[in-house]
Amino acid sequence: MNFAVIKTGGKQYKVAANQVIKVEKLDAEVGDIVTFDQVLAVGNGDEATFGAPLVAGALVAAEYVSLDKQRTVIVFKKKRRHNYRRRNGHRQLLSTVRITEILTGGAQPSAKAAAPKAAAAASAETKAAKPAKAAKAEASAAGFNDDLKLIGGVGPALEKKLNAAGVTSLTQIAAWGADDIAKFDAELNFKGRIERDEWVAQAQDLVAGKPPRAKVDQDSAAAKAEDKQ
Repeated sequence: MNFAVIKTGGKQYKVAANQVIKVEKLDAEVGDIVTFDQVLAVGNGDEATFGAPLVAGALVAAEYVSLDKQRTVIVFKKKRRHNYRRRNGHRQLLSTVRITEILTGGAQPSAKAAAPKAAAAASAETKAAKPAKAAKAEASAAGFNDDLKLIGGVGPALEKKLNAAGVTSLTQIAAWGADDIAKFDAELNFKGRIERDEWVAQAQDLVAGKPPRAKVDQDSAAAKAEDKQ
């Protein structure tokens, strides 16, 4: 079969073998073989068979590739004369699958699920943890206080958020580029705070051994107060 039309998550998709598509979130793990039994049509070249509404005995098999979050959609609600304003963000979860087979006549998928991914996931987590540990070791060797809360505007709550996202060291923030700033700003819903408070510049100063900006501002304010007296 060259193509099939399937229905999943309230949407219809025209698919072919080896095609990669994104669908509404599926209850599966990476490497699993998932099947779509709501097949509305199958075709081969110019010939097509349409269901009423489904094609009897037709099945589409696919390999589960990943689960990804889409870009944030901002929802803003306002009521006039009621002082009511609400701004929320939503990131839709979509599953990525690779079509493996289009089957008819009651045939079952021949492909088998891939090996469990638990070991691979654990390995990935270990690799992700290594840079953080290395950054802490470098900070200790350099002799500066590697405390995220030294950045102006970062308190215990934000520090906890950053740690959960894998950011545990000032050296990591000091090395951020524009893509990293955009990524963490969207992922952690910081609403532009990273650029507004100049986190990267602050982290670079701290790594270089300069005093925290909050302390510099405090000393400057104290000096100005003394001058006035």
